[in-house]
Amino acid sequence: MKLNKPKKLLTILVRVLAIGFLCMNLIAFFHAYKFTHFANAHIEKTQTPEKLSVLEKVKTLVMGINNPRPKNKLKPDPYEEVLLQSNKKVACWYRKKNVVNTQDTIYGTVILFHGYGGEKSTMLDKADEFVKLKYDVLLVDFMGSGASEGNQTTLGYHEAQEVKAAYNYLNQKGEKNIFLFGTSMGSVAIMKAMADYNLEAKGLILECPFGSMYQTTCARFKNMNLPSFPMAYLLVFWGGIQNNFWAFAHRPVVYANKIYCPTLLLYGEKDKTVSRHEIDEIFGNLKGEKILKTYPNAGHENYLLKYSTQWVTDVKDFLY
Repeated sequence: MKLNKPKKLLTILVRVLAIGFLCMNLIAFFHAYKFTHFANAHIEKTQTPEKLSVLEKVKTLVMGINNPRPKNKLKPDPYEEVLLQSNKKVACWYRKKNVVNTQDTIYGTVILFHGYGGEKSTMLDKADEFVKLKYDVLLVDFMGSGASEGNQTTLGYHEAQEVKAAYNYLNQKGEKNIFLFGTSMGSVAIMKAMADYNLEAKGLILECPFGSMYQTTCARFKNMNLPSFPMAYLLVFWGGIQNNFWAFAHRPVVYANKIYCPTLLLYGEKDKTVSRHEIDEIFGNLKGEKILKTYPNAGHENYLLKYSTQWVTDVKDFLY
């Protein structure tokens, strides 16, 4: 029996929608994989959205970003190399100042955690500032970055285990005054570690953490002047599935509810990746003593580039 015309059109429409849905999921699957798995280091990294042409934006949307494995660009001196066993083998640089006399005081140790696409050498300038403030420093390569194991990143989710490993390393050596410093993804990993493991850190310094995995994914579409729905949702879904966690529950704004230690939250007011609303919501949910400092002309970047003096003052006031 032949289908009448309306039923035939409906059948065609259903098939087109099904094929379209399948194609969107395939694109999202490959895009999510490339975003959370680093490629060979020699591949050229995809530029930021605002630097891409329309054609390049479309290509990036369909094929995903080129995401080369981050490599340590500098090698500091003097630093001790430390290898920690966590969910992956995690490489660190440890600078511990030798106390020559009682007047040469060291106030504690700051552990530094880098952002997405970074590695521990990108934190050396900030580590130097902490050293000047008479703190020892431990710089950490998250999994997939620098000299650490693997090629995977989960934007702070599994990296929280590595925050715990670094904290435990110092705690077991007898260090009591441990501060955790993170930028972007590093801040998110710290917040999840604090929520999951109740680490007894002396204080946290958090730069521009995103509010949720879904919000930061939507922001990337917004930066390319593209609609976020439904692709952002599919990217978060497949990114979590590929990396063994429910990515929609990766929400620093919720982790903040379990953070009771003193926290300094830093934010660039021209940040196009993290909104002021996300920062305000995180700040409002923090349970302990808290300070919010913002930098009017800074984006999602290293605040030392434009606000070196103010950044050092803000950090010094918090530490002391």
